Amino acid sequence: MHDIRFIRDNPEQFDELLKHRGLSPMADRILQLDKQHRQILTDLQTYQSQRNTIAKAFGDAKRNGESTDSIALESEKIKQHIGILEETSREEEHKLHDILASIPNLPADDTPVGSDEHANVEVSKWGTPKTFSFTPKQHYELGESLGLMDFETASKLSGARFVLLKGAFSKLERALAQFMLDIHCNEFGYTEITPPLLVNDAAMFGTGNLPKFGDDAFHTNHNHWLIPTSEVCLTNMVAQDILPQQQLPMRVTAYTPCFRAEAGAAGRDTRGMIRNHQFTKVELVSITTPEQSNLEHERMTSAAESILQKLNLPYRKMLLCTGDMGFSARKTYDLEVWLPGPQAYREISSCSNCGEFQARRMNARYRNEQGKVQFVHTLNGSGLAVGRTLIAVLENYQEANGSITIPEALRPYTKFDRIGG
Repeated sequence: MHDIRFIRDNPEQFDELLKHRGLSPMADRILQLDKQHRQILTDLQTYQSQRNTIAKAFGDAKRNGESTDSIALESEKIKQHIGILEETSREEEHKLHDILASIPNLPADDTPVGSDEHANVEVSKWGTPKTFSFTPKQHYELGESLGLMDFETASKLSGARFVLLKGAFSKLERALAQFMLDIHCNEFGYTEITPPLLVNDAAMFGTGNLPKFGDDAFHTNHNHWLIPTSEVCLTNMVAQDILPQQQLPMRVTAYTPCFRAEAGAAGRDTRGMIRNHQFTKVELVSITTPEQSNLEHERMTSAAESILQKLNLPYRKMLLCTGDMGFSARKTYDLEVWLPGPQAYREISSCSNCGEFQARRMNARYRNEQGKVQFVHTLNGSGLAVGRTLIAVLENYQEANGSITIPEALRPYTKFDRIGG
């Protein structure tokens, strides 16, 4: 959500930043609606003042035994005007709110300008992709050959873009999630949360999933949404709150299933489990002050990177351009893990600083040490996408005979060091 005062004071800058996002200028339209609404409020205050004056005159006339007929008639006219203006004010306020709610966050100064992923900037690389003495298989080939990844049965149960994991693969996925949670909680100070998987409209609006991206989520018959990510729950924990500054930064994490309709993904990643309707993820969320949010962003990204490093999975860190960022983000790092099967880097984590954008939508604030109430800054990141980490482990640790070696860091969790062979 955007601060109308910023737009009033900086219309040219606002439009320039929208241009970086690939959008047409909107300041004039917004300011016109704002002007109309403020004029209606001025008129309303005038009539409310007249109503108070009339009420006093009515009381004086009655006490003096004078006729109140004309005063009562005038009072009724003013009452009607006030009713009309109040309704018009609500309508204009909703128009202004709706247009502001539909505009994505403005990019940070150091976010590269570009229209799509080709303008993303590689910040760093970690690890060296393994050289295989054989042609490495893709994860679904490995999974099906081992009989531990079943797409046919999942399709029978639920349709396309679902997978059924079995035996050692199920345990490996669970081990990965437990490993991630332990690292984030024990080494980076996150508090584990077990949140609801169903949320209401307000929660989805707060994180920017509604109204624009309703088609990407699953809606129930009981007016709930299946969470597209636990970011929705974790971030909205502070909705409508005023936190003492001493509680910040607040760092929380959760391991949950996530559900996405993938409405815009027709024809993409149709084989395997890269892009399913249901997947698991360990999510990181931080609530902090404006002064600390940039440092918190770097810290959160480092926490996600640590998982890849401990698993010895090669990856690269990308700074997303303005045209490739998510709706609520002002700056985003993507971590892309190396997959030997397709010989490509694929996103496994996205860590975003949303500034005060989500906080305005949720009315989430804090009281600083001087007693001033301000909006918090919110950040979120994958720490990591568990299903995609499973894919990365399978492909990077595969052997010529089709077996999978378990990374040393995971063996205390799996209690076995190999699958197959």
